[in-house]
Amino acid sequence: MQQLQRRLGTAQATFIGLGSMVGAGVFAVFAPAAAAAGSWLLVGLAIAAIVATCNALASAQLAARYPTSGGTYVYGRELLGPWWGFLAGWSFVIGKTASCAAMALTFALYVAPDGWERPVAALAVGVLATVNVFGVTRTALLARVLVVLVLAALAVGVIASTGSTQPLEWTLPHGPYGVLQSAGLLFFAFAGYARIATMGEEVRDPSRTIPRAIVIALAIAVAVYAIVAVALLSALGSAGLAASSMPLVDAAAGHPGLVPIITVGAALASLGALLALIAGIGRTTLAMARESDLPRGLSAVHPRFHTPHRAELLLAAVVVVLVLTIDLRGAIGFSSFGVLLYYLIANLAALRQGRERYPRALFVLGAVGCVTLVVTLPLASIIGGLAVLAVGVGFRRIRLHAVSRPVNGERGSE
Repeated sequence: MQQLQRRLGTAQATFIGLGSMVGAGVFAVFAPAAAAAGSWLLVGLAIAAIVATCNALASAQLAARYPTSGGTYVYGRELLGPWWGFLAGWSFVIGKTASCAAMALTFALYVAPDGWERPVAALAVGVLATVNVFGVTRTALLARVLVVLVLAALAVGVIASTGSTQPLEWTLPHGPYGVLQSAGLLFFAFAGYARIATMGEEVRDPSRTIPRAIVIALAIAVAVYAIVAVALLSALGSAGLAASSMPLVDAAAGHPGLVPIITVGAALASLGALLALIAGIGRTTLAMARESDLPRGLSAVHPRFHTPHRAELLLAAVVVVLVLTIDLRGAIGFSSFGVLLYYLIANLAALRQGRERYPRALFVLGAVGCVTLVVTLPLASIIGGLAVLAVGVGFRRIRLHAVSRPVNGERGSE
């Protein structure tokens, strides 16, 4: 079996995870969260951060024990059984494929002329998939550059938004349910640390590097989100934030000279997230193909660049179809559904593993949090997620039935 190469240190892995989170959270998810919870989205953000922390620690503990590509797909198979692993891997692939579409559409929203958003989004997917195929060290280098530029643009946006302040009204438009729904949507922004765990086969000294990188990336992201959320609510109010398609640009409207900097930052943030997402999904697809839970041909590793090139190119083709057909807010809800199921299984696997690094109570809290948030997502996201999950289960049942049929008087095995 062809292996990937261990080339990433702590700093490189941290930037890949941070690049996945910052673009998603700041520029895509605050508006739908405000529509669900009003100004109480700050409470939703806190709930999402707590659940994400529990999940991150579960992933860190598991990744230290199983430093290979695939993340919770591998952990579920090893600790809970093949079906649990498959459900984790399939949930990750479908959820994060939707995330790719969301990030590509966010990028195009900021840079493309009216009417050209979808073609520009499709072009971005093709270019970044090509970058990933050329090697993980190039992915890590580009992720580092993008993160630095994005954080600088965010700082400009936060400073510019202080020029106008709206009275903060503590409205609760949909009650506690709306707060939980906002937490489920905001969770979409925290899931970038999974990229680090899914790339465990390419990290040096994984038992030390992966936990450190996950914790550092998540801590930075939580701080950034909290600062930006307060700035947006202060500048736009909860109603204005809910109605905005480009909140940071609208918040800085009093400083038109700074708007281009924020626009470029938003575009770069989306590209950074998309870059890391493609890398993470490619590695999970690789792991599933190695076990025949996806077509075996997707397990190929490029002989020169040592990347899962077939998996990443197929992913790019699927995402191009999505950006040409779906809307941004629908992609966010669908992504949250898949990712929350993925981390539910991660917490269950960490519970089975026992206490090796962190208290088991954290994994119980993480599992309960994932279930609570997934059932409060928009109904269309739940129905769509269940439908695609059923497709994956059906595919695996058909495959298992095929390999168990008698061949020359003998029965195959999984």
